[in-house]
Amino acid sequence: MKDYYKINEISKLYGIGVDSLRYYEKLGILRPRRDTNGYRLYDLKDMYKLTVIRDLRKLDFSMAQIGEFLEGQSVDNTLSLLREEQSLMEEQIREITRRKGLIQKRIRSLKAAERETAGEIVVKKLPERRCVRIEQYITRDEEMDFVIRKLQRKYEDRIQNLGTQTIGAFFAMDDMERGIANSYESVFFVMEDPEDDAGFVLPEGDYVSLCYRGGYAQNGERVRDLKEYLEREGFTPAGPPFELYRIDNRDTMREEEFLTEIQVLLG
Repeated sequence: MKDYYKINEISKLYGIGVDSLRYYEKLGILRPRRDTNGYRLYDLKDMYKLTVIRDLRKLDFSMAQIGEFLEGQSVDNTLSLLREEQSLMEEQIREITRRKGLIQKRIRSLKAAERETAGEIVVKKLPERRCVRIEQYITRDEEMDFVIRKLQRKYEDRIQNLGTQTIGAFFAMDDMERGIANSYESVFFVMEDPEDDAGFVLPEGDYVSLCYRGGYAQNGERVRDLKEYLEREGFTPAGPPFELYRIDNRDTMREEEFLTEIQVLLG
């Protein structure tokens, strides 16, 4: 093993750019010697420091923190750094575990949606669902996407992941009555935490439910199917119908794979 390595050799060995190595030198963290031609030469001590820098940067330690540690390195400082590193790693594990749970939940949801029978009307007993909502008149898919992003930004501290978020929308019923489909008056997110102090609630109760596959232009016809079912069965709606997007453009580009559920609360 050589005692000294040039900057290009160190760059390739550690996968660190030459500019970064020069920056570390500018900060005083690395102090390579120079040969007679002025080339930087890095020794084993520099290589040890680079290993520390690389590992701590992966844990988001700042260069100031790393420099302070290397400058005053001692057993006590090393123990303190290791404990901080351990704490950061535990936080990363918690975050990975949380994200894994979200992914598993979405997988289960998509598999259940794929098994769903489209066109069948059923009555479901559902718990209270706390939501956040934004009221805005929408007549185009592009507007819907914009409002969803707007709602996400407003509540980004309470939305875990838009890809796994349950999204719904209330129909603009005046348009529906005039035969205008795919028209909405508000969009909402169902919050993950049942204790979330949200501003809007879908109450606990019995809901008539109808799932359909394909594009949203058919939702006017599907709402009429639900209304005919309610009249036929003698049910009284306790609220307006709304859609929940079980499979949508977050999951597939194929419109024929979309699965949308229409629900109506019963009185």
